[in-house]
This record gives sequence, C-alpha cells and structure tokens, in this order.
Amino acid sequence: MVQRSTSFIPVVVVLVLAPFAARGRSSAPATEHRPDLHGVWNFSTITPLERPAEFAGREFLTDADARAYEQRVAERSNRDNREASPEADVSGAYNEFWWDRGVHAARVRGKVRTSLIVDPPDGRLPPLTADAQARAAARAQARQAHPADGPEDRSLGERCLLFNAGPPMLSGPYNNYVQILQTTDHIVIHNEMIHDARIIPLDGRPHLPASVRLLQGDARGRWEGDTLVVETTNFSDRTNVRGSGPGLRLTERFTRDGPSTLLYEFTVDDPASFTKPWTAVLPMTRTDAQLYEYACHEGNYAMTGILRGARAGEK
Repeated sequence: MVQRSTSFIPVVVVLVLAPFAARGRSSAPATEHRPDLHGVWNFSTITPLERPAEFAGREFLTDADARAYEQRVAERSNRDNREASPEADVSGAYNEFWWDRGVHAARVRGKVRTSLIVDPPDGRLPPLTADAQARAAARAQARQAHPADGPEDRSLGERCLLFNAGPPMLSGPYNNYVQILQTTDHIVIHNEMIHDARIIPLDGRPHLPASVRLLQGDARGRWEGDTLVVETTNFSDRTNVRGSGPGLRLTERFTRDGPSTLLYEFTVDDPASFTKPWTAVLPMTRTDAQLYEYACHEGNYAMTGILRGARAGEK
C-alpha cells in the first residue's frame, strides 16, 4: 500500500493505492440524527493498551513527562536507526517512511493516559480463565502441527480477512483512520485498515440467532442520550480479542467530546475467557484527510509461496 505519507507493504499481502472530543458537549455539533458523528477520525496514538511497568501505579502523565515519553518512543521505534549489520538492516525490511503509528500519547479529557485500559484500575488486562488458556494452547499446538496445510491454517491477517480494524478498534502501525456515516436508522463504521465497513442498524431489531457466527460479530446500535452505544455478539471462534472466545459481548461507546474530538470506549465482557470484564478508551480526532483503499487480497503470490514452501519442506 502507498499511504498519505507513511505505511508499509506487508510481506504476505499485496496493497495498492486509493484515497482516508473536553466535556463541553454543548460545543459538539448536532444534527437531526442526534449528535453528529459524521466524518473521518484519526485514532493513532503511542499509548499502549496495557500500562507499561515503568508507569505502574500512575494513571496519568504530566505534560513534561508525556513529552519525554513521546520522544523516547519515537527514538526507540525509528526504523531509520541503523543496525549492527547489513543483515539486520534487511531483516527490518522497511524504513520509517512507511510507518504511521502516531507520535502522541492519548489525551482524554485533558489528561495524558499511561494506558488505554481504564478498568481494571491498574491498566492491565485481567487474567485469562483456565478455559481461555486451554484454547490458546490448543491453537498454538494446531499452528505447530499444521502451519500451512491450506490457506485456512494461516492467520486472518495473512489472508487479508481481518486485522487491526476491530471491533474493537485500536491504534496500529499505520492506517489509523475510520470514517463514520450516519443516518436516522443506521451507522456505518468504515475502517481504513483492510476493507471493513460495519453497517449497524439502530432500529431495535434483535441479534441474529446464536447459530450464526461472524468474524466481526453481529452489531446492534442505540442512543443513550448523546452517546452511540453499539453492542456486538455472535463472534466466530476465529475472532480473538486478546484471548476472547465466541462468547464475547463487546460494548462500544462513541461520544462527541468537543468540536474535533470523539471519545471511543469499549468494554470486553467474556466470562469464559477473562476473570472480569475490562474497558479501554481511545480518543479520536477529526481530520479533513480522506481514506485510502487498502486493497489487500487473499489470492496473492505470498500465500502461494507459503503453501508451496510448506509442500517443499514436507518432501
């Protein structure tokens, strides 16, 4: 993929070019369709999902500490830093031009957070249940025993089916843009990463039968005051949100927090996988940029090469 100023071409996919809120709710634009969520939003950030050990016990950073942290991360992540050998340089594959991971820590309602997770209060993921640990071990064993019998054995990312687009949405190495389209009875959440557009009804219809399972789940939306709430169930067993399983219930909240900021909060509730629910918040900033098509496709030469290599290895 060629991107607006940065982005890289993963080894296993083919990518081509195409075009990308402060509590003062009174300042948030409103339309006949409730608060106006229309537009393109940038959610890039260097703040990690979980709180780093260096910030244990600290939920927020001062502005000075935030600037120092941003500088450290930028220097540590810079792919233009030369390695010890040409071989190490080649293994890095791409220079800094191709990345667009963000440069700032997440600022939520005026405070710079040390983690996107707000609950549990320690900013860390709750432990996995014994059932979730067993599922993870079974997946790892299956990958080891059958790494490339067929394309289905490869990851959803390699197959260009799902990665870094959510739900839930989290900042990644590039393409951290989402476009929201809004009508009276539907919301469309169109991610720049890969090719995903979630069409979410707001008319109160029930979820699909439990027998119907989808990679991105079955989403239903509603308004709670000025907040759009999207509840998603019916995930497939291939969907994995930090260890979740098909019993996941994901609740996302979108709230205008000023003229150019949208607060995106989500709660992962999966008693079969986590010992308790957990919640994260990700600020999004309105932008005049446009989305670019991410033309990743499953039938690319990389997948053919992986499978042929596996057959050659078996011989």
